[in-house]
Amino acid sequence: MSFLLTVYVAVRALLRNKMRAALTVLGIVIGIAAVTTMVSVGSSAGQLLQNQLQSIGSNFIVVQPKFDRRRGVQSGNMITLTDDDARAIGRECSSVLAFSPLVFGARPVVRGNTNMQPKEMWGVGVDYLRVRSWVIEAGGFFTERDERAGNCVCVIGYTVVRELFPSDNPVGQQIRIGNIPFTIVGVLGAKGASLTGDDQDNVVLMPYTTVKRRLQGSSFNDVAAILVGARGPELIETARGEINQLLRDRHRIAMGQKADFEVVTSEQLSQLFGTITGMMTALLASIAGISLLVGGVGIMNIMLVSVTERTREIGIRMAMGARGRDILVQFLIESVVLSCFGGVIGLAMGIGASVGITKLINSISPGADWPVVVSIPAGIVAMVFAAFVGLVFGLYPAWRASCLDPIDALRYE
Repeated sequence: MSFLLTVYVAVRALLRNKMRAALTVLGIVIGIAAVTTMVSVGSSAGQLLQNQLQSIGSNFIVVQPKFDRRRGVQSGNMITLTDDDARAIGRECSSVLAFSPLVFGARPVVRGNTNMQPKEMWGVGVDYLRVRSWVIEAGGFFTERDERAGNCVCVIGYTVVRELFPSDNPVGQQIRIGNIPFTIVGVLGAKGASLTGDDQDNVVLMPYTTVKRRLQGSSFNDVAAILVGARGPELIETARGEINQLLRDRHRIAMGQKADFEVVTSEQLSQLFGTITGMMTALLASIAGISLLVGGVGIMNIMLVSVTERTREIGIRMAMGARGRDILVQFLIESVVLSCFGGVIGLAMGIGASVGITKLINSISPGADWPVVVSIPAGIVAMVFAAFVGLVFGLYPAWRASCLDPIDALRYE
């Protein structure tokens, strides 16, 4: 019997029991859809993280105090960095373009009868915008003179403008931060959501000296972190090495001793987030892939039932000259056709589900801006795996059908 004729006979046999065939492929459909959806959503999350990392710049470096761990318990950050360290980095590290100390300054913000608590309130240096690659939409940024004098000036984000100045131009007007009047000198350009989904426009920036003196009431020069921008992406590792060496020398840390600070680059953050999202995507895809195996078991069970029901038909075909090999191929084709048919439906459902989930996330979190990423390669791999599942789980029923004795098959009732 020719191969094409065998395929025709196999497909016709499946069409005789449409409902049973549909129920048989249900497990494969769910498996392929789940794998495609999980991998696509995971890829969307990874792409979002990469986009966010690119938005903060490819030459971005964070210098922060080392976590102090005692008996396996994280006890907090040691105060190890100062604004003198920040100025030394800008002065002595040739690969550094700009730097900015960073201190926390969370306080309620009040204008008239309206008050709010911005998500982020930072004391920063005059080069903060250059480090973060942010822009001013209106007005300007505070100056070195403001920084040295600790003037009460600030720059606000669009969310703060919307809450406190819904119909007015905020530049030049005053707000109260911790009961201290601050003059608004500029408005930041819109940034959208951050890596964690937080609103980056819900921010107030002030000179770090003002935050230390007026809001914290501190005379110390310690800072929470130092943000650094390298002169280019190709110099980021050079800048990292220069900063490490400089701070070791300034803090008198000998070779072999643990540093009281750590230097993290945007490239390291990108690799870290990429590893995390990759592992989560692989885990979700593996869990979803279990349903493919469940679907394969379902195919095998149905094919065994089909062999039993069609025993007399098999006997007639053998009596008319069909070989055991022809019977084997026919049942294998039926199994693979079922798997591939379910795979096509599952792939379409997975693509639709991944697009729908991404749009749902964007509608629930308007600032999230998740990209729509459909992982076609993952769907193709899942399809190939589905065909393989059909082949493997259909092998035993097909072999059992091919080994039937023609005389016994003809007598079967």
